[in-house]
Amino acid sequence: MCRRPVRQTAFGALPPKRPTTSTSTRVCAANNDSTSKNIAVLGASGYTGAEVVRLLALHPHFNVATLTGDSKAGMQFSDVFPHLLTATDVPALVKIADVDWSKIDGAFCCLPHATTQATLASLPDHVKVVDLSADFRLKDVNTYAEWYGGEHKAPELQKAAVYGLTEINREGVVAATRLVANPGCYPTCVQLGLVPLLEKKLISTEDIIIDAKSGISGAGRSAKQNLLYCEAAEGVNPYGITRHRHMPEIEQGLAEASGKDVRVSFTPHLMPMSRGMETASYVKLEGGATVADLRAVLEARYKDEPFVHVLAEGQAPFTHHVRGTNNCMLNVFEDRLAGRAIVIAVIDNLVKGASGQAIQNMNLMMGLRETTGLLQQCLYP
Repeated sequence: MCRRPVRQTAFGALPPKRPTTSTSTRVCAANNDSTSKNIAVLGASGYTGAEVVRLLALHPHFNVATLTGDSKAGMQFSDVFPHLLTATDVPALVKIADVDWSKIDGAFCCLPHATTQATLASLPDHVKVVDLSADFRLKDVNTYAEWYGGEHKAPELQKAAVYGLTEINREGVVAATRLVANPGCYPTCVQLGLVPLLEKKLISTEDIIIDAKSGISGAGRSAKQNLLYCEAAEGVNPYGITRHRHMPEIEQGLAEASGKDVRVSFTPHLMPMSRGMETASYVKLEGGATVADLRAVLEARYKDEPFVHVLAEGQAPFTHHVRGTNNCMLNVFEDRLAGRAIVIAVIDNLVKGASGQAIQNMNLMMGLRETTGLLQQCLYP
């Protein structure tokens, strides 16, 4: 029988979560203990690829069989990421063209945006894929072309892609036969706080203002001037103002939750920290709703979730308290402006915002408990 995991927290103020007796796939999906799955990590030389490998090091069912990194093919993984020196059982990096897919059960695709579509379209159908790029997140291929500057190269595969915001679309992820599009970090953080409220029509779809902040790892590992120490340290840098590529993904999810078109004001900021993300969403209350109503809905929605935690009333979420974990901590506050509320959420952008959620999704696709390999405690301080 499946047992619920102990709640992970650096302090004791979280309300207790009730044990679930449901036979749903929430946490207790069938656990194929005797089955080991061979996993490929495409684009393993980037931050998200390295984070997948780090997390899989303690996964009891996933065997890292192939790592790709075309520009670093032939190198040992520990030479690319010395902090993973003890991961001695992982293979050397190879080119994607050299992968023997007949021996691979699942793949995490950590390739850059706009490079994934053709690659995934060429893979055999038996390989289950979680794609960490943005290439399959937007359901409308024309919207993708508008925001990512190029025609979608696999529109037929897009139709089969399942959007993998796990807590919101768990049943879709379980049913996915081939491809799950892992959400972006900002959309994950925003939607976990707002989707339940929009579904219950407690907040307006109009005048949603999102102030967001991310650690520098969210910009990737490539050399860029704005990521140099002297450029990024000791300062806060807004970027992608009015045109950040996560904006249509956020609007897509909020529109599905509310049943009507949604346009948001969204401004992200680069923070001088390696990892972590916070979003503060300023919303208008609807239909006589109170902040207490919002809290009640969020608590009810997430009371049985292993990774999403609504904090005690008045307690602010801190990025330090989710560092290195697959957790999201959130809370709702009454604004000084009458009729408005502030929903604040924090995640680790490399874990719940990328690689951890990807493993959570792959666990479900493979019929495993979604918490498998993801119950690490917070790295604090």
